[in-house]
Amino acid sequence: MNSKSLVSIDDISRDEILQLLESARHFEENPNRRLLEGKVVATLFFEPSTRTRLSFETAVNRLGGRVIGFSDASTSSSAKGETLKDTIKMVSNYVDMIVMRHYLEGAARYATEVTDVPVINAGDGANQHPSQTMLDLYSIYKTQGKLEDLTITMVGDLKYGRTVHSLIQAMRYFNPTFHFVACEELRMPDEYKDLCDRNGIKYTEHTDFSPEVINASDILYMTRVQRERFTDIMEYEKVKNLYTLRNAMLADAKDNLRVLHPLPRITEIDQDVDDNPKAYYFDQARNGLYARQAIICRALGIENA
Repeated sequence: MNSKSLVSIDDISRDEILQLLESARHFEENPNRRLLEGKVVATLFFEPSTRTRLSFETAVNRLGGRVIGFSDASTSSSAKGETLKDTIKMVSNYVDMIVMRHYLEGAARYATEVTDVPVINAGDGANQHPSQTMLDLYSIYKTQGKLEDLTITMVGDLKYGRTVHSLIQAMRYFNPTFHFVACEELRMPDEYKDLCDRNGIKYTEHTDFSPEVINASDILYMTRVQRERFTDIMEYEKVKNLYTLRNAMLADAKDNLRVLHPLPRITEIDQDVDDNPKAYYFDQARNGLYARQAIICRALGIENA
């Protein structure tokens, strides 16, 4: 495995996280820099994506690099039965770095084992999404002025939500308090609660999306119930609309509260929330450009100072 690959947020230390956040800040000040002149990056998306793929490709383009790849696996040789191993080894002949999203958990880790080219995990099933975590951390830091001692409420699909799984792992360095709001079918998996226990992180579980929980929060992290993770469509229909944030629900929230969402949203945030100054999810998506520029440069060993 290339030491600069990023498969899980666990691959980087607290100091490296802070360095990436500082790098993202530099890129926000000046995103157009020719740091990737002569570099080629492959974006291999075996699963649909809009924000992640476009922000990675924009990041490469703004840094002067070139992008190859596919956004639809049906147009690649995998549709002919080519193995993931063969795809990765073949693409590695042409590029300096691979950004990959795959529907199977562990696919990104496997890719690092068959190539020496750095691999960035852009999401593997319900497992990890480390670049989303970095933009989430950057968004939290920008809106709160710190990462330490915050109360973060996660709402919705906590079972399959790889963004909340990665964020919990990253926040273990910063003494958070978590509220997990989900129905029984989508509750936070035990492995992430065990991680909280091992790191002395306080958390409570709720099935009710109550005013008390909202008003105690610094960050309200909404998630979409992901139809693509369900094998039983009736099970999805039963839980998809259980938690919806409406503007009136924020009336007594803390002034510093910000609403985050990895997007796309479906019904979990009403449109009337968009004009509330506490809504930050579109700014959060913009922060993805700067965070991913920082991740790309780290992977390629390029200084941006």
